[in-house]
Amino acid sequence: MAAATPKKIRMVAGLGNPGEEYKDTRHNAGFKAIDELARQAGVTYWKNQLGAEVATIQVHDPEAEGGRREVLLVKPQSFMNTSGGPISKLCTQNKITVEELLVIHDELDIPEGDVRVKVGGGHAGHNGLRSIIDKMGSRDFSRIRTGIGNPPGRMAVADFVLKQFRPKELEEFENTCARAADAAGLALTQGVVYARDHVNGGAASNGKH
Repeated sequence: MAAATPKKIRMVAGLGNPGEEYKDTRHNAGFKAIDELARQAGVTYWKNQLGAEVATIQVHDPEAEGGRREVLLVKPQSFMNTSGGPISKLCTQNKITVEELLVIHDELDIPEGDVRVKVGGGHAGHNGLRSIIDKMGSRDFSRIRTGIGNPPGRMAVADFVLKQFRPKELEEFENTCARAADAAGLALTQGVVYARDHVNGGAASNGKH
């Protein structure tokens, strides 16, 4: 199968679960990164649309009309396992292709604190990604992978990703989510491939793989 070729990103979707009880958990890395992107862009208004919270931002794009490109920030409110429904509906409504979609999610398979950019690929057991692949009918969207590492000891994965943080852990996690937001911002302005080469290269030079 040929590798996906990303286009200019028109939607950034962060994965998570709605509700206060899930707010400060590893599985909500995508929501936290989206909130940081929104904060940086000065977003003051979110609307509920097709099962998601949606905000619109403008990013610098010399090739776009007026030198700005409109990008949707999306937080599906349907719970992780069915994230693909709202995302696919919003893509259809806004004529956004799978190659124009960037998804921010938590990632067990890379170390805690690491952030990586990836183009296409499988779901690696992540139910949010599985749902998006199913509903979009394609794996060719780009991803910002927010490293959470593996559960300690014999802790179940579900318990690990939904466990509330202690204050110090939460601070470190929020710093990681902020780096994920920065990586997404780079993908928006410079392109996904540029972000992948610079973010992933930086992670390698930091001794994180």
